[in-house]
Amino acid sequence: MTTPTAADLHAALLGRGETVAAAESLTAGLFCATLAGVPGASATLRGGAVVYATDLKATLAGVDADLLSRVGPVARETAAALAEGIAARCGATWGVGLTGVAGPDPVDDHPPGTVFLGLAGPGGTIVSLLRLTGDRAAVREATVQAAVAGLLDRLG
Repeated sequence: MTTPTAADLHAALLGRGETVAAAESLTAGLFCATLAGVPGASATLRGGAVVYATDLKATLAGVDADLLSRVGPVARETAAALAEGIAARCGATWGVGLTGVAGPDPVDDHPPGTVFLGLAGPGGTIVSLLRLTGDRAAVREATVQAAVAGLLDRLG
């Protein structure tokens, strides 16, 4: 079985006439940069926001500040709100919300490699909990790969 690529995701979105946007915390724009590396990406990639700082999750991606106060930046609910908020703000069919801990230190009792992947679109929002291993770069790369594969799964 081959690993899904950004080109596969672009082709699937293009075939459906759909678009994607991402609110990225731990990946700091790597998901959008990966998709933008595909020729013709402007037809499917609407844009995104790097929401590395907690307050930017609210101001740029529309996550409710009270939710952030209650559950924190690394949480299932935050990933869902990131995905939904960025899709709405960018006018995209699909929203991807990525939040987690790349390491090397824990954040709010979450160990390095803990990632919440939110996918919002037709049919609702789902959030997956990922437990990744490796250094910061490996966790960030694996997060992007999981987001590409997860969205492709949703597209069917």
